[in-house]
Amino acid sequence: MLGVMRVHKLPSQLINQIAAGEVVERPASVVKELVENSLDAGAGHIEVDVEAGGLRLLRVRDDGEGMAREDLVLAVDRHATSKIASLEDLEGVQSLGFRGEALPSIASVSRVTLTSRAAGEERAWRIEGDGSGDFAEPAPAPHPPGTTVEVRELFFNTPARRKFMRTEKTEFAHVEKVVRQMALACPDAGFVLRHNGRVVWQSPAGQETQRLERLLGPEFAAHCIAVEDAAAGLGLHGRIALPTFSRSQADMQYFFVNGRLVRDRMVAHAVRQGYEDVLYHGRHPAYVLHLTIDPARVDVNVHPAKHEVRFRDGQLVHQFISRTLGEALSQTRPGEAPTTRVALHADPARAVPGAGSQARMGLATPAADREAYQSAWSDYARPADAAGQPLAEQGVQSVASPASADTGEQNPPLGFALGQLHGVYVLAENDHGLVLVDMHAAHERISYERLKQAFVGEGVRSQPLLVPVSLAVSRAEADAAEAHRETFSQLGFEIDRSGPESLMIRAVPALLAQAEAEVLVRDVLADLMTHGRSRRLEEAVNELLSTMACHGSVRAGRQLTLPEMNALLRDMERTERSGQCNHGRPTWVQLDLAELDRMFLRGR
Repeated sequence: MLGVMRVHKLPSQLINQIAAGEVVERPASVVKELVENSLDAGAGHIEVDVEAGGLRLLRVRDDGEGMAREDLVLAVDRHATSKIASLEDLEGVQSLGFRGEALPSIASVSRVTLTSRAAGEERAWRIEGDGSGDFAEPAPAPHPPGTTVEVRELFFNTPARRKFMRTEKTEFAHVEKVVRQMALACPDAGFVLRHNGRVVWQSPAGQETQRLERLLGPEFAAHCIAVEDAAAGLGLHGRIALPTFSRSQADMQYFFVNGRLVRDRMVAHAVRQGYEDVLYHGRHPAYVLHLTIDPARVDVNVHPAKHEVRFRDGQLVHQFISRTLGEALSQTRPGEAPTTRVALHADPARAVPGAGSQARMGLATPAADREAYQSAWSDYARPADAAGQPLAEQGVQSVASPASADTGEQNPPLGFALGQLHGVYVLAENDHGLVLVDMHAAHERISYERLKQAFVGEGVRSQPLLVPVSLAVSRAEADAAEAHRETFSQLGFEIDRSGPESLMIRAVPALLAQAEAEVLVRDVLADLMTHGRSRRLEEAVNELLSTMACHGSVRAGRQLTLPEMNALLRDMERTERSGQCNHGRPTWVQLDLAELDRMFLRGR
């Protein structure tokens, strides 16, 4: 048994090394702290040099405000900062880090050299630490305005920590990821990243599209839409990838709150909900989004590394994010440039319509095409061509499309139908080249959006149960059901509390009369208790409407006339989310002339 030990004060170096255990996990942690300090200092250009994955050297140079001699000394002292002076400052913190907070911890496990020249000063100053916690007196040094921090031999005096470091390649990959995140968070600052003397990548300030190409690849930049919205004191801007650019894992998701990268489950749920109805099962969306909010309305100190946040009104933030993204995705239609900025000016308090205006694209469908289209979708007899002859059973049907050159009118985005391939695909010619349409998937989306619009127009109707259903719940669930009684009523439910831990279901939404009422009520309760709102009913209804649309859509193998094909193309151009079917699969692809030329090795 251990003997009783007297309370004693720990040595300064040990205190710093204990703190380093929280702040300095690996070289990437050091880079994160140093780059955040540079950004808080107003740097417009930041250079990060790494050697041996960061274990030999980490150098961060910036052109920020810099520090005077006396500030340089305080910067390596514990709990010294220029950013926090009171509790109110801490609760409304807008900076990324506290210069002086992490430096003593880093200096306790490495050899640190700090050189800085304050703006307007003629001389720069340098201080050096040997890992013992002590620093030499500042000495004059040549340096342009700004600050350079050199961290050498990380964990040289803590071998137990150093042995847990991975290979040079792995450690540098973590460093590169951190710098990439910072570059995405701060497009107004230029970045250069070097490893072992070689430039890995550089990203000049501004040039948003070029930066996205460098940091996330040209495919993301070519398949994303820009979103910008503001309401209720919240702002959201950034780029979201189209559903066709989904990922097998959540490896391209960057969400920043007031410039700080966060990994928040509520935010992730809201984004996922914004992609509802368009994302293929098991796939993950890609995005770079920036949320701006009054710092007093968000707590960034709930996690030691500030990866998580807590919003004072999480329900409002959740609704704002999901509805903004949902509407942005719903407004993308064939023919619109993927990077077109969508300015929504949404009001988070309003309901999101199930479908938008049928006339937003301003394209009129010829009456003959419309009549033939409606007739074809309502009558499943095999259509005939204009001469009354049955169309071919298989192969490609081809008839010349209308020429805009003859009429002087602009061709519609999806062009005009050329024919049909094996009763599955519609082939069309537009100004860019060849369009291929999966006719069943496309018509399924069109039918689905119309059914949703009709359902929203009619509202939710209740159907009383012949025999009320008793439901055993926890006391907390019963309290929630009682508190949200009006919400349940709006969703078509009639629910009474029949005891401290029991509910009585007396009516359910008419459209879901055949569903298991107990399961649906429990799911809605779980959502209300977690997020303050629920979309379970909408999701269940949409699933039913999706099934109805699937069974009511034109089937593969069905032969269509050219007017029917053209009518389908025109409806796709009007319909929200028409780029994907109800299950998230693409409904059409474009092969431009350059791609076709490459296929056939044809020069132009």
